[in-house]
Amino acid sequence: MAVLVRVPTPLRRLTNNQDKVEVDASTIAEFIERMEADYPGFKERLLDEAGGLRYFVNIYLNGEDVRFLQGVDTSTQSGDEISIVPAVAGG
Repeated sequence: MAVLVRVPTPLRRLTNNQDKVEVDASTIAEFIERMEADYPGFKERLLDEAGGLRYFVNIYLNGEDVRFLQGVDTSTQSGDEISIVPAVAGG
């Protein structure tokens, strides 16, 4: 089941400058593992040492923040869209 992943500019160097990629994944956790297999270094930029999402990274599934769903255990379906959005700070 393929999901479309929108890759933010800071991570595109890992995906050979692709802004969108498709991966087969049934959960957010599986999407991260598949991305790591295809694009080494991807996982460490999304997950902390305990396996949770890094506080400065937001992952959205069809516009919904996965932190308000089931986190990395959130299920995905074919045709879903995952967006990775780095947190922006400033003042």
